[in-house]
Amino acid sequence: MKLLIVESPAKAKTIEKYLGKDFKVVASVGHVRDLKVAEGSVDVENNFAMTWEIMKDKEKQIKLIESELKKADTLYLASDQDREGEAIAWHLYDILNSRGDLKGKKVERITFNEITKKAITEAIEHPREIDQNLVDAYLARRALDYLVGFNLSPVLWRKLPGAKSAGRVQSVALWLVVDREREIEQFKPIEYWSMDANCITGKKESFVAKLTRFRGEKIEKETLKNQADIDRVMATLSNGMDATIISVEKKKTQRRPVAPFTTSTLQQEASRKLRFAAKRTMSAAQHLYERGFITYMRTDAVNLSNEAIAAIREYVNGQYGKNYLPDSPIMYANKSKNAQEAHEAIRPTEMGRSTVMGLVDSSDAEKLYELIWKRTIACQMAAAQFDSVVVDVAPKNELQTLFHAVGTTQVFDGFLKVYQEDQDDKEDEENKKLPMLNEGDDVSLESFLPEQHFTQAPPRYTEASLVKKLEELGIGRPSTYANILSVIVDRNYVDLNKQRFIPTERGWVVALFLAQYFPRYVAVDFTAKLEDDLDEIANGKKNWIKEVRAFWDPFIDTVKSVQKITTTDVIDMLNSVLSDHLFKRDENGELLNKCPDCADGKLALKIGKFGGFIGCSNYPTCTHTRQLIDNKDDRTDEQKAAANNGAAVLGEDAGEPVTFRTGRFGPYVQKGDGPTAERASAKGENSETMTLEKALALIAGQKKPAAEELGTSPETKAVVLYYSSGKFGPYVSSAGVNASVRGGKPTLDEAVELLSAAKKRKFTKR
Repeated sequence: MKLLIVESPAKAKTIEKYLGKDFKVVASVGHVRDLKVAEGSVDVENNFAMTWEIMKDKEKQIKLIESELKKADTLYLASDQDREGEAIAWHLYDILNSRGDLKGKKVERITFNEITKKAITEAIEHPREIDQNLVDAYLARRALDYLVGFNLSPVLWRKLPGAKSAGRVQSVALWLVVDREREIEQFKPIEYWSMDANCITGKKESFVAKLTRFRGEKIEKETLKNQADIDRVMATLSNGMDATIISVEKKKTQRRPVAPFTTSTLQQEASRKLRFAAKRTMSAAQHLYERGFITYMRTDAVNLSNEAIAAIREYVNGQYGKNYLPDSPIMYANKSKNAQEAHEAIRPTEMGRSTVMGLVDSSDAEKLYELIWKRTIACQMAAAQFDSVVVDVAPKNELQTLFHAVGTTQVFDGFLKVYQEDQDDKEDEENKKLPMLNEGDDVSLESFLPEQHFTQAPPRYTEASLVKKLEELGIGRPSTYANILSVIVDRNYVDLNKQRFIPTERGWVVALFLAQYFPRYVAVDFTAKLEDDLDEIANGKKNWIKEVRAFWDPFIDTVKSVQKITTTDVIDMLNSVLSDHLFKRDENGELLNKCPDCADGKLALKIGKFGGFIGCSNYPTCTHTRQLIDNKDDRTDEQKAAANNGAAVLGEDAGEPVTFRTGRFGPYVQKGDGPTAERASAKGENSETMTLEKALALIAGQKKPAAEELGTSPETKAVVLYYSSGKFGPYVSSAGVNASVRGGKPTLDEAVELLSAAKKRKFTKR
């Protein structure tokens, strides 16, 4: 028997149907192992050696794999073909090999782009070894994310209570959203005017033309700045004035189909057409892939196999006719320099299947499949053809004044018969028709339509436009876009309102803190280069340890320097850069931050124990406050631990963080940091049961009472101290020796005698 391991149960079920009784197909159910959630899991002093642990609830799955492996002579590791899939295969091999399960077994690594019988059979016939370059790229990515999370997030927690964690790539996405919002807030609209003329032909047909030249002056978008400019133009025009068509230009244009879907373009188009979030799109795509209806859904390639192109062209010819089929196949080139040319774009596995209705139990999957099918079929169809007419109209008494009209008529739909791509924030100007016009025709400028406009601020990002922006900048990769967007929403750094991203106050504070103190690590070019470096590692061109070291050394230096910055400095910085956002200004430029409760107080951002709020400068006389950030802590234990070097923050006492931790001798609580931190055992407790009050009580119980000096011992020349209470009652101590005291406080001689006897007993026992 042969054992084949894939990632998901649905995929296992589909594949097992193709392979027959000689194969057993088992799912790993995603990743089975990850870095241990504790400080030091990536050893920066030992070439970033990593400490792995089996993930929760995955030991049961590994036991199942081991059980089936005992009956098999060959193991096929068939996880996905991307970096994460290669890592799953590597982890499984390492776990099974370390347990001795692979002795006498043949181990093969196989990948496939689609779940069809032919693709699976070909993969089995052409196995390969685990690609160590891809694994190294995964190790580098995992190490970087861990090191950022375990070192940057605690700084956020200390300097910005109420903030959550910071991610290597998500922080850049957050900065893009906040920076766009800042552009919008700082935008000052500019007034401008346009002038249209309603034109009537001799046959009483009408069309609208726009003023493009006035007495020889070219009219650009903002040339007519105000009412006075419009009045100057209107003074030369009168309703019903005679005009002439002075030029008519006719030309044919065409529009070619767009490339088949990549992960990015699928997420963008599903957002526009179906209103799907990126995460929802990927879930539906995964559903379709695992059931064998589409090819692999994480790809940045736009090319298709020759076999797929032939099948598409055959379908187009049979369904729509030769007019819709180009003379030769349309080939698409990847724009991304690191695109995997060996992979294919996302496409249906069978071109003749236009729907999966009734074949899947998900309406999302049905809608997404239809979108993928239409785009794939359209990509090999003929271009749409248009007739364009450009007309210039001049008033007879103002020949240096021109009105301009453009008409476009679709004469052949081509690929548009099947599919038309949507766009964000762009008006569709196609199919604006003009009547039949000829040079020299007379028309009447029946009426004039002056219109006031104001320039518009840049639009907020949609999921589609943010994914597009990330892709253009080289931030993230196909497998990460959905996660990037969902993380910044889940952490309450941004809200989605009418499909647009709006940063929350927490998002503003975190983004500006990172931009001020960690500018390099939220810089687009730096993050993009890091992504390129990971691709270079995957291609075998760079060493992962050297690249992580190049990142780590300057990064930890920055972390250490920021740790020294006082909270007061942080608050001053945030008030400086956030003042306009928080309070706005009046027409004279004065900040509108007067306290509503007292006469002369000024409102400003303040940082409290549980997060940011707006407070009055006259505190404590004036206690006016306004909550700025929702301070609910909805992180998991693992997130809390990762954000605090393996510690769950319980609160603060006297300005020092109080944390719950787990060490080599069990759970304990700690107040402060470093060698001077106070600690106490917390046996029997966990992060759910431990409270700040309990922790402080435990720490207080560990403290020694104030000592009273009795004098200097004549024997040891060391100071003799008396403690009125200890774990076993009163005692004296000197030179590392302790002795219990019965009765009242002893004299120096009595204490020396007790210590001498205790020292002899200690020596005799040894």
